[in-house]
Amino acid sequence: MEKKETINRRILALALPAVASNITVPLLGLCDTAVTGHLGKAAYIAAIAAGGMMLNVVFWVFGFLRMGTTGMTAEAYGAKDNRQLACVISRSATLALLAGVMIVALSRPLGGLLQHIIGAEPEVAELAIRYFEICIWEAPALLVTMSIVGWLIGMQNTVLPMIVSVSVNLINVICSLTAVFILGLGFEGVAYGTLAANWIGVGIALLALRRLAAGRRLWCGLTGLASGGLKRFFSVSAELFLRSSCIMIVTVAVTSYGARLGDVTLAINSVMMQFFLLFSYFIDGFAFSGEALCGKSAGAEDYPALLASVKAICRWGGGIAVAFCVLYSLFLMPAVNLLTDVAEVRAGVGNMRVFVALIPPVSVAAFLFDGFFVGLTATRRMFVTTFAASAIFFAIMTLCPEGNNTLWIAFLTYLTVRGLGLACQLPAVIEQHKG
Repeated sequence: MEKKETINRRILALALPAVASNITVPLLGLCDTAVTGHLGKAAYIAAIAAGGMMLNVVFWVFGFLRMGTTGMTAEAYGAKDNRQLACVISRSATLALLAGVMIVALSRPLGGLLQHIIGAEPEVAELAIRYFEICIWEAPALLVTMSIVGWLIGMQNTVLPMIVSVSVNLINVICSLTAVFILGLGFEGVAYGTLAANWIGVGIALLALRRLAAGRRLWCGLTGLASGGLKRFFSVSAELFLRSSCIMIVTVAVTSYGARLGDVTLAINSVMMQFFLLFSYFIDGFAFSGEALCGKSAGAEDYPALLASVKAICRWGGGIAVAFCVLYSLFLMPAVNLLTDVAEVRAGVGNMRVFVALIPPVSVAAFLFDGFFVGLTATRRMFVTTFAASAIFFAIMTLCPEGNNTLWIAFLTYLTVRGLGLACQLPAVIEQHKG
């Protein structure tokens, strides 16, 4: 019993700060919307949404900087390999910095391409591209922060990443309000506020890194960057990049297919996706704990602890999924009524209530097993499984009659295949590590 209680305490100690950090993300979006909503034009609100989507597409595929760093750091931490800990953060931060500079250099053609894909109205498109062109200068800072956060989580600490995230979001709010209402920069002030916050944020992240390092060497030198382990670092990074690209393509396709079915359907799906995102904010915290604990146990070659962590996290995840399923089943419409007063949208979501209730139990395995596989750095299997799930999504959309039911059946099937596919492979991955 004591061992089980200890594992549960470790899981909660890692998961709860991560959940708290995730919850600040939508609050920042609400603040930006509130600020632009008082500038006198509906186009400003739409431009923030469009510009934010453009930035998300760019930065989201670089999520491998956080995930790959977490897995490799956790393994090195479990193995008590201080040299490898220095090499991981050195390589990750260097790659992040170079990628950020490259993104800034390519910002104009990249912005034009994304603007064309989104296809907003001319006035909104012009404002969105301006927002994008200002915020894109945050790329080096944001990507380096992602690398540092990944290293901190791999070091079994999610409190410092929470402090970094909350601090950046609070600074963002203060800077945006100051730029818009005190400095009089108008719509562009929101973008400048975000830009300033992320550059301040990388400084906070560096301070957190220095604090947790506690005298450890954090730079392995140019020779260390190119020494043993470099090939594996790039292999893990590339496979996670491809995996993230598959997820992003499916996410964009869900929005695109919904748009083809009309504005009302697009609005219905937008509301439904909020419930998917809400669940993800909670379950992602437990996925983070899976990354940290599985990586540490694998690095220490403590496989009983690894299996105990997997089982305990699955119990937590299953309980949370059931709780959300019940909440969505009983209280969906009161929540929808808070989100919108458009009768057609309310009725449409009500007709899709079964799909909303299925989101937690169907998607929970995809989130949790992603965490386990990141911790074990089994990234090739993650990519292949995600690619197969994405292919099934598009096959359903191609072969079945067009409609919103088909779209959500395809999306939930994609999540199911991701989760079950990884779950079936986990024993083999653990045996491979033992070998």
